[in-house]
Amino acid sequence: MSRRRRISRAGALNTIIGLIFVCALSAIALFTKDGPGVESPTDATATRTIAPTSATEVVPPTLAPVDDEWIEVYFTDRINVSDSAQWQNSVEGKLIERINAAQNSIHVAAFEFDLTPVAEALIAARQRGVDVRWVTDNEYGLEVDEDPGRGQFAMLQEAGIEVRADDRSALMHNKFIVFDSQIVWSGSTNLTKSAIFKQENNALVIRSVAVAAIYEAEFQEMWNGQFGPKSPSRLSEQSASVNGSKVWIVFTPEDGALEQAVIPLVNAAQFEVRFLAFSFTDYPLAKAMIDRFQAGVSVAGVYERVGSDTDAAEFSTLYCAGVPVRRDGNPNFMHNKTIVVDRRYVVTGSLNYSTSAKRNNDKTVSVLDNV
Repeated sequence: MSRRRRISRAGALNTIIGLIFVCALSAIALFTKDGPGVESPTDATATRTIAPTSATEVVPPTLAPVDDEWIEVYFTDRINVSDSAQWQNSVEGKLIERINAAQNSIHVAAFEFDLTPVAEALIAARQRGVDVRWVTDNEYGLEVDEDPGRGQFAMLQEAGIEVRADDRSALMHNKFIVFDSQIVWSGSTNLTKSAIFKQENNALVIRSVAVAAIYEAEFQEMWNGQFGPKSPSRLSEQSASVNGSKVWIVFTPEDGALEQAVIPLVNAAQFEVRFLAFSFTDYPLAKAMIDRFQAGVSVAGVYERVGSDTDAAEFSTLYCAGVPVRRDGNPNFMHNKTIVVDRRYVVTGSLNYSTSAKRNNDKTVSVLDNV
């Protein structure tokens, strides 16, 4: 089955962090010895950066009773769930459950798509009167829909579901869905068989009208043709408190996610930084991690092997500075984009830590703070 935890209030982020550590430890078992060993670890301001107010006591990950659930976390499981024909017990199955439960609207902003069962569920939703709309990338969405094994967008269009593309050279790289203006599905998972059954990915499901409104506003911008750096920024309006935990949503490039959210969080780390990175070519972020490492903070991360040895990658920068980094052993992709700071802050979404991501491509970052 897809790995899942249901959580509430104070246990929410601790559970996410625990699952991320389990995921990373599973990957470590597959690593080649390409880096130093990893040692075990002994509010937004006027400029809209996030930083801890004080060091946080280290508390082992725990599960809280499920009485007022607001967030669910899923990880793909390529070891135990690798057959796309058996999608019922996968992350895809969980997504289809959400689609089947929708009553009013399903608004999708997703980069790629080749999941026929999801297409069929969306068509069934439209037939029962749900407003189903999709924004995608022109090259990796609509254009490749004519390739063998594809055609799912054509299925949607034939059923009367409108699909719009960004029609530009940069990427519409989001992976989020808003259900009934109440629930948001987001994370690193593309809506493809490869992403769900071969890669390491995560998905977050947040139940919050306030958070859904933030994503809905971004969807409507793209639906109306506003993409990339020309999109308006509403950064000061993109935070919410959900059951005592702060959720901050940052869109890039218009909000400057790396500069406004990710790097300030790393700079403020008190004792620990952990990361999983599909693509990491941003030197300022690498420098922030090195600076914290040299200041005595425990910093370690897992890097996707493909591309890690290129001149643009910061793997060697971190490695040569002594930061414990390892290459993933998945013959496909370790596709997560996640940073955990001080076991309190979780950064995840569709943002790769790269120059092209922060300057041109439409992406999403979720920052979660468990006080």
